Amino acid sequence: MQSIPVDTSRLGVLRCAVGPEAKVSNFETKEVKKDRDGNTIYTVAVMVRQEGRRVSVIEISVSSEPKGVTEGTEVRVTGLEAFAWAMGDRHGISFRAAAITPVPAAGATGTAAAGKAGGV
Repeated sequence: MQSIPVDTSRLGVLRCAVGPEAKVSNFETKEVKKDRDGNTIYTVAVMVRQEGRRVSVIEISVSSEPKGVTEGTEVRVTGLEAFAWAMGDRHGISFRAAAITPVPAAGATGTAAAGKAGGV
């Protein structure tokens, strides 16, 4: 399966639609999927909004649980790759990333500290 690197800077705003969930490899036994190093693989549904286009939701797999990523959070996706797959008459594209991290809120760093340090 060939991986295709994805330029996330061209995707616009990325927001978490569904928070991290452990990927299940066997639904009968509820066994979770692991990567080669034994880390649990998580999936995160991410809303992609490009200017002038509709919102799309893609599910991205990532090794290890993304910390601080919750529904509605703007996220940064690092090392995103797409994979085309086919099984019989079914086909699609799956996505995997090196990391998914929350984007700090604008003005969250320094403003509260500056107000306290300013002296009244």
